[in-house]
Amino acid sequence: MNQLLGNCTVVDARVLDGVPPQKDAGVWIDGDRIAATGPYAEVAARARAAGPVVERDLNGGYVTPGLTNMHTHFSLSLPGSGGDGVKDLSPHDLAFYMADGARRTLDCGVTTVRNVAEKDHADFALRRAINAGRVPGPRMYTAGRALVCTGGHGHESGDTMECDGPVGFRHGVRSQIKAGADLIKVMISGGIAGEHESIATPQLFADEMAAVIETAHAWGRKVTAHAGPAEVIAAAVELGLDCVEHGYQLTPQVAARMAERGTALVPTLLVTRCKEFFDELGVPEWMQCRSLGAGPRHLESFAMAVEAGVEILLGSDMPPFWSFEGTNATVRELENLAEQLGPARALHAGTRGPIWWLGAEDDLGTVEEGKYADLIAMDDDPLDDTSAFRGVRWVMKGGVMVRDEEAA
Repeated sequence: MNQLLGNCTVVDARVLDGVPPQKDAGVWIDGDRIAATGPYAEVAARARAAGPVVERDLNGGYVTPGLTNMHTHFSLSLPGSGGDGVKDLSPHDLAFYMADGARRTLDCGVTTVRNVAEKDHADFALRRAINAGRVPGPRMYTAGRALVCTGGHGHESGDTMECDGPVGFRHGVRSQIKAGADLIKVMISGGIAGEHESIATPQLFADEMAAVIETAHAWGRKVTAHAGPAEVIAAAVELGLDCVEHGYQLTPQVAARMAERGTALVPTLLVTRCKEFFDELGVPEWMQCRSLGAGPRHLESFAMAVEAGVEILLGSDMPPFWSFEGTNATVRELENLAEQLGPARALHAGTRGPIWWLGAEDDLGTVEEGKYADLIAMDDDPLDDTSAFRGVRWVMKGGVMVRDEEAA
């Protein structure tokens, strides 16, 4: 719908921004931000005193902050026929392809994403277009091109930059920051999508990892690392790594150290249990075997991280909007997390936790006065069952109505 409502009040809502939820609540939205939230009668009185107000009755719907997906690739191209189709797009076609993905992501109720490797800096153009209001999409925090060693994980695509040695990796960090990166992504081990490597293959020396982390931190940027094996992760954590992607092969000791050092984990559980997705994209047998075969150890690793108290953040790796197992990839991953975390911690992993990592807690992540009006609503209580997010029916970003099934 993409309509800025101005002075607007959401009525008959149950606001989930704590336990228990606020019943019979109202949210007053003034422009792009939340002006007040609380009992409907009080909120409505304040809104009406400010001038003419539009009211939207949510009929008892549960309202939460919009979801944040911390591992996205709008230009993803895995090995196989589907990925080859993306690789073959011209720069102009790629821009439209990524913009369509951003629109579909927002429509799912994902109002913020963290891009962790996109082709040829197209992500920066997309971010500018979204911020300017030229195309609909979520708020984007992006790493630009991921840094890899020569021949390292993902080197075949324009979404990575090959570097070698401490000087080369320092240059890589600075080049992404120069282009506009909000964070730095580095590949420190092999993975499931590299034919000539294994998940356990270490790909950076300690001085190269140190160069990435030290340089990024000096420029006020956090670093997240694609990483599988415990030994490689342990070394990076000691150097000050801020976040681990995947973490396929953690040990209890490494998980405990991550918790002590404040290193978050985006487990991307979908990537080792998505045969249907792989078949749809024509992913070759070698990659399917490696991915699906890593699944049991991946789950054990995730359980270790949860037990140790590691900060867990939602990230799908699969495109956030992708239709998968009866819902979209973001919600399906959130359901996977909830199996270990429970519904309340899963909600945190998809809202407050990621926003805190991004350093955006002054503006996002909760339904509070002064925050951007990035809100979603559903009929069922996600604190009872995370699958409630399958029923998202109302989406607002910055006071702009994005999706409203009843009004439609």
